[in-house]
Amino acid sequence: MNAKILVATHKNYRMPEDDLYLPVFVGKGLHPDVNHTFQGDNTGENISAKNPHYNELTALYWGWKNLDVDALGLVHYRRYLTLGHSKDLSTILNRSQLDQLFKDADVILPKKRHYYIETNESHYVHAHEQEPLEITRRVIKEKYPKYLPAFEQVMKQRSAHYFNMMVMKKQPLDEYCSWLFAVLGDVENQVDYSNYSLYEQRVFGFISELLLDTWLLTHPEYRTVEVNRVFLEKQNWPLKIAKFLQRKIVGRRD
Repeated sequence: MNAKILVATHKNYRMPEDDLYLPVFVGKGLHPDVNHTFQGDNTGENISAKNPHYNELTALYWGWKNLDVDALGLVHYRRYLTLGHSKDLSTILNRSQLDQLFKDADVILPKKRHYYIETNESHYVHAHEQEPLEITRRVIKEKYPKYLPAFEQVMKQRSAHYFNMMVMKKQPLDEYCSWLFAVLGDVENQVDYSNYSLYEQRVFGFISELLLDTWLLTHPEYRTVEVNRVFLEKQNWPLKIAKFLQRKIVGRRD
């Protein structure tokens, strides 16, 4: 299968040697002189200039619009899909494994992230500005009502496929991206993020993490399979847990 997995990055970093992977420097249109090694997200049809607000989605948009492939995926420079657990680039998902998974699936996903003591909605509200989430709900209700039941289901669940990571065959990818960027565009037209912190201005990247499962639940005709997600660097779990509990108890802090 002619497939490509984009590796979204905003810095120089070690990359997979497997040609299945294509490093994409996101926000290249805003930082043309930072990196001359990786593919930029600013060629052809693109939304590179929106990277501060769309995060890694500017790489997905670029690949969707400019690559002629049978399947397209998105991972991060430190987060990959794998059948194992090793923090080693040599063990991440390879082409033969991808072909085998696609025999019985149309979409490859990382295993869900679980929030055992709160729902996806309460987690979002504790971690981010609430208004964009409410605007998203209203946009879906008014313009994409077919997706509202799934959206509300995802809001009530305590787990989801986060990080905007996936590999999709061409048809579901085209349908998903067409819907995703239409929804985000409608939300963007109604959100005033000018007074948000720089972190919170990444709003559409955050919102999109809840839209992947919304779309998948509405399209059960596409078969999915989950694989492991590996983070290449060590994580400070006590600090992460402390911040999680702080947001839960006292609310979001910029």
